Amino acid sequence: MTPSELKQRHEENHPDCYYFNYRTMKFFGDTMKNYGVRSTIVKAQFSDDGTYYENGIEVLVWELYRKRPVKHGLKGSAYFRQSDYSQVLSIIK
Repeated sequence: MTPSELKQRHEENHPDCYYFNYRTMKFFGDTMKNYGVRSTIVKAQFSDDGTYYENGIEVLVWELYRKRPVKHGLKGSAYFRQSDYSQVLSIIK
């Protein structure tokens, strides 16, 4: 999986999301060249069907990580479910 493939699949399944929008990325000083992708497991508070778990459940995701920090020191990763390419927003560390 490459960052471009992840972007394409995410936009196909979630066209209303602005994560990969050109203007959004430009605002934060980011480009697709600054991203890498790896497979990992995270603890998320919501399942695929939207059920809430206070202690979290393990979810197989694609981690979209930044190679270098961008504006305002942003360097965190974004996580996308491998099942439907939706963004996982509630991660338990």
